Formats: sequence, structure tokens, C-alpha cells
Amino acid sequence: MKILIDIGHPGHVHLFRNFAYEMQKRGHEFLFTCREKEFEIELLKTAGFRFVSFGKKYNTISGKLFGLLKFDIMEIIQGLKFKPDIFMSHGSPYAAHASAVLRKPHISLEDSGNWEQMKLYLPFTSCVLTPDVLFEDLGKKQIRYQSYHELAYLHPNYFEITGNHFSILGLSPNDKYVILRFVSWNASHDKGQAGFSEQEKSKIVDYLASRYTVFITSEGDLPEKHHQYKIKIAPEDMHQVLAGAEFFVGEGATMAAESGVLGTPSIYVNTIRRSYNEDQEKYGLVFNFQNENGVLEKIKEIEKIPNLKKTFADRRKKLLEDKIDITALMVWFVENYPQSKKAIIDNPTLQFEYK
Repeated sequence: MKILIDIGHPGHVHLFRNFAYEMQKRGHEFLFTCREKEFEIELLKTAGFRFVSFGKKYNTISGKLFGLLKFDIMEIIQGLKFKPDIFMSHGSPYAAHASAVLRKPHISLEDSGNWEQMKLYLPFTSCVLTPDVLFEDLGKKQIRYQSYHELAYLHPNYFEITGNHFSILGLSPNDKYVILRFVSWNASHDKGQAGFSEQEKSKIVDYLASRYTVFITSEGDLPEKHHQYKIKIAPEDMHQVLAGAEFFVGEGATMAAESGVLGTPSIYVNTIRRSYNEDQEKYGLVFNFQNENGVLEKIKEIEKIPNLKKTFADRRKKLLEDKIDITALMVWFVENYPQSKKAIIDNPTLQFEYK
């Protein structure tokens, strides 16, 4: 089987990585396509995948409209060359449109629920796999599973917390550090949304820097006074670093969720609600704020928790007991498609064979 996967975000490389590895072991062939946004290309190279880059993304409204046409055409061309049996993506309109033109199925994964994006790909998509906690009802094409996308690559079946975070960061074992994440607000779903004000951002950074070593990862440019905190590590090392942090504070939903499933206290600050982060709050792993009010107080509250790392490791263990191995489910689903689609719709409990 030949599978073409379109990548729209660095997290999508992680999402499909172990699935592709396992399928390659079984003799299946892959091609990845992507645009240059952050470090998708570095991750694809590190993973050893065959890929084609379509160049830079566009940030303006007119640019996005032009990009939709341009990247659709480029995806179709790659489809004609590679001749995939199946297209896959995390809600990519380019993969969906190309699959329709080439009359091949498009299997999408979705956990964001961004309607402005889903309207572009849903009509051309064969089925959509989503976490069971997703707020949105996507109709007959939706297949819900009891897990998160982050567990496709951070489940213990695939990811081992090695404890080498200190050497990665160049710290001593006695150093305590925190990770902050700021977004650029250029994505289509970010329009009209917000996280920290610049004033509160500085206040949070100053407070944390007085107590910990601070590392900041940011989509956009940082103010000059915060340049000293910019994290400088290989992208593939980020999850080990998140696992070793005292806690995470940020505007990025994916990194907040990653911290949560790794057992690191996580504070997510964004007017955009994410169902998976809210589900993690039930386990006491992620704390969700739609604005900056109360964030500093929550940081101080977390700092007072006795045996912080053990407490959150226990909470993580409970979460893992409740969730399935989404990568194993994906392997079965795609390898047996389309029969698998009917099978899991008729019997949703089939997913629990993949714990």
C-alpha cells in the first residue's frame, strides 16, 4: 500500500511518525508533503521520511486564498507522481481536495474542531478519526476513539522518559527549570483570539526567572529583553525537556497537552478551548485559562504541591490506564480499510483491543 500524508504543523509529524514506522515494517510505502512553517522539515529529516516541501506558507488572507489553490495543485501533482492508495492528514484541505480529484480515500485525524478548516476538507474526506472528547459532532464520517493525538507519540509504548533533559539543556541535576510557549496568532483559527498581554507576559517571565531557569519557545519574534531565554535545542529533544520541567506555561494547546500526558504540570492560556486539554484537567494535569487572570496565582499554587513530580506522575498513570494506543488503532484501521471503517462503526469497543 502507498500512503501520502500531508503535514501542516510540526505536531503532525509526531502524530504520524510511529504509525509510518510500523507500517513501513509491514512493507507499506510513504510520501510526506508539507509547507515550511516552523521545523516540520527538520523533524521529517530526523525521522528519515521521504518528503516534498511546497515552500513557505502565507499569512495574509489573500495569501491564504492563493495558497489554497497553489498547494492544491502541488498536492495533486505529487499524487499523480506517487500514485497513493490512500491520502492521510490532520485536517488538510490540500490532501482532501487532491484525493477527490484522484478518486482516492482521504482519512483525516482531527482534534482541533476548527470549522473554518473543516468546511474545506470534510466534504472531500472519507472518514475522520477524533478523540471521544471532541466537542464537535462531525456527522456520519466521524469515528471517535478514547485517546489523544499526543499519545500517538508520547504513549509509553513508543516514548521513554530518559531523564537526559539536564544534559540536553546544559544544566546541572540540581537546576529547576520551566518551559514557556508563546504563539504568533497568524493561523486562521487564531483570528480574534488571545492569550497573554505583553504586560502580563513580562510579569510572568520575570517572576519565573527569579525562581527557575526559564526557557521560552515562540512562534514569533521575542522582545529583546527575553532573547536570553530562547530555547536552543534540536526539535526532536523537546519532549524529553518537557518531561523534566517543573511545569509548563503557554498559549500553545499542543505543547500544553504534551506536557500533561508526560506528567508535567501544565497551564494553558488561550481564548480557544481545546477539548483534550479540558479532559486532561479532570486528571489534574492541565489547567485551562481563557485569559491571563489567575495564571500567576495558579503557578504559586502548583509550587506548593508536595512531591510535585511524583504527584503528577501518579495522575499521568491514571490517565494512561483510561486511554488506548491510538497508533496501534491507526495501523489496524488503515491496513484493513475500508472494512475496518464498517467494523468499528458497528462495534466501537473494538478500539479497546489496542490499550
